[in-house]
Amino acid sequence: MRILSLLPSATEIVYALGLGADLVGVSHECDYPEEARTKPVVSTSNLSTALRSAQIHSAFSEHHHPSHSLYRIDEQLLKQINPDVILTQELCTVCAIPVAQVREAARILAGPRRVVSLEPSNLRQILENISAVAEVTGRQREAATLVAQLESRIARIASATSSIRERPRVFCMEWMDPVMAGGHWIPEMIRIAGGTDGLGNDGQPSTAIDWEQVVEFAPQIVVIMPCGYKISRSLADVERLAAKPGFYGLPAVRSGQVYIVDSPAFFSRPGPRIVNGLEILAQIIHPEVFSGLFSSGSSLKLTWDEIQPIESQTLSERFMPL
Repeated sequence: MRILSLLPSATEIVYALGLGADLVGVSHECDYPEEARTKPVVSTSNLSTALRSAQIHSAFSEHHHPSHSLYRIDEQLLKQINPDVILTQELCTVCAIPVAQVREAARILAGPRRVVSLEPSNLRQILENISAVAEVTGRQREAATLVAQLESRIARIASATSSIRERPRVFCMEWMDPVMAGGHWIPEMIRIAGGTDGLGNDGQPSTAIDWEQVVEFAPQIVVIMPCGYKISRSLADVERLAAKPGFYGLPAVRSGQVYIVDSPAFFSRPGPRIVNGLEILAQIIHPEVFSGLFSSGSSLKLTWDEIQPIESQTLSERFMPL
């Protein structure tokens, strides 16, 4: 079987099911596991990585269309690798190539092709996607084992927080300019991890919100997780965020509970590592209950004097992985 994955989370699922040898092509964003970087890259993006959050948001807004995007497919390479199965998505035209564009490009291939669109909106559906990929590729047994392991880890977190009475207000920021509250599975993750989310849309796409709503919510914990941004990339935009009125008055800022996390690794990609993200979030929200879940850098805790400007902040790593 020849598999093309145009979705980073699908690529992770393919490897988790032991199908790495069958993967003949990936997207330009597929970077995990490391072996995925050796595969032919079938897609490219017209978007510069040097742009700030507001510029990226504007670019995607201007090019929003159900069958076209800022992404391009190398049709010559697509024909050369000749995949039997193409894994893609239609959940978000911002995050990856939309399925309509993939189907259009696949017309150049001779004979029928199986185009599988993955579009989860919660944790249960993320696990179901693993089973869906397994169904197409004949790896049902491996998927059953993997899903059971992930379910057990989720249940462990849920059980530990079920009796917790103190559930701090948590704001997971999925974009910084404009400010967006986490959507889809993020509010569910906050809830399972023992927090209270008053800004996100459970099971719905993330949406732009007024900064005044954040100030009014007065989060006790802020987790900065711009979609697709690793920690170093998020740091480049933190200064603009801290310049917003009332930022230094937020309870989370005053108590030093502001974190930047590796979003693509653990939060924005709906693959197996989303459960790692849940564990990271649980340890951030309730360190008195969860400790030692993670041992390598997956988040950065920002610490600075309450009234000091962002330029004089000091950064210290908080380690939280498995």
